Amino acid sequence: MELKFASYNIHKAVGLDRRRDPDRILAILREIDADVIALQETDRRFGLREAVLPRHVIASHTPWQLVPLALTADSMGWHGNALLLRKGIELVGSKRIALPTLEPRGAVCADVLVAGRLVRVVGMHLDLSGLRRRRQLRAVLAHLALDDRHEPTVLMGDFNEWSARGGSLREFGRAWHVLAPGRSYPARRPLAQLDRIVVSRDWELREAGVHHSLLSARGSDHLPVYARLSLSAPR
Repeated sequence: MELKFASYNIHKAVGLDRRRDPDRILAILREIDADVIALQETDRRFGLREAVLPRHVIASHTPWQLVPLALTADSMGWHGNALLLRKGIELVGSKRIALPTLEPRGAVCADVLVAGRLVRVVGMHLDLSGLRRRRQLRAVLAHLALDDRHEPTVLMGDFNEWSARGGSLREFGRAWHVLAPGRSYPARRPLAQLDRIVVSRDWELREAGVHHSLLSARGSDHLPVYARLSLSAPR
């Protein structure tokens, strides 16, 4: 079984041209054409925290379904984190994970069924502070450890980690493989690998990279990252 995963901080759909353009973001997502997508900054920050991508368009005119994680009908995600699944992938369950921080932050989790295999996906947007990032990753890993079942798992998001291998990434032990798709921030001239994909050892990496295109170069201050992963049959 092979799946393509992607993570994209869409910066509330405001591009480098300072225009809020949801259609441009949706076009970029179509370019990526991933099976599972973790999005960050999908909702406005204040007021009703309205979704910046039209939910009805996602439902009717894209190949994805939105995982229900929002607390209100106006929002798309939880603290701006949202998950999209290709239609046909069965959603088994979803959860919101509160993260320790001084400002609103959270992670989202979904269990999905693909070709008879249960797979777990987590999307997150971590804090700017290195100390709180480590505590937040510990909270995510502790939440996953509460489940006695071991399911193939993929963690994705904007980790806000400037270190290539150290810092908060040290929280991952031997059970995890931290991928380095490439430099994704800032989009105009990428210098840092802030956007990451971390996988359990069940997966085999086929391909990973940063999605560069004319649209993605100006659609957000981040570039999308992706990984194509395969899962062997259970022994």
